[in-house]
Amino acid sequence: MTVVVRRYTEADLAAMCQVWNQVVEEGNAFPQTELLTEESGREFFAAQTYTAVAEDTDTGSVVGLYILHPNNVGRCGHIGNASYAVDASYRGQHVGERLVRDCLARAGERGFRILQFNAVVASNEGAIHLYESLGFKRVGTVPEGFLNGRGVYEDIHVFYRGAD
Repeated sequence: MTVVVRRYTEADLAAMCQVWNQVVEEGNAFPQTELLTEESGREFFAAQTYTAVAEDTDTGSVVGLYILHPNNVGRCGHIGNASYAVDASYRGQHVGERLVRDCLARAGERGFRILQFNAVVASNEGAIHLYESLGFKRVGTVPEGFLNGRGVYEDIHVFYRGAD
């Protein structure tokens, strides 16, 4: 499999919404509970500082995506935030790593000095391992800060790293 990370296009929207909604429905990583329609997805992805997809060039399929945007405003506007989604059938194949590496580069290009993740769910061991392997530091934990899809409260961790 050959995966390329690139800026999204209008033609990617349906597949992007499908991947995003898969993560929302799993209820163990994203805080969102509402699913995206193609219309709401169009608005949501366009509102980000940068949105990219991971494309399996062998099949032309969108297999993952990320959004990058400010974590805050004003004097904290140099801190970026991002969310990543990988199609369940492609997890464990380093798609997430490619997305995060690309995001770090795009964040630096867009003036973000830091990436901060505010709510990495404690049970999301794959994401935690990936972030730590790429040099992100865990700076705190919010006890029971996430209500998962099974109705159970879980801890969330805050991570940060300098952008490239």
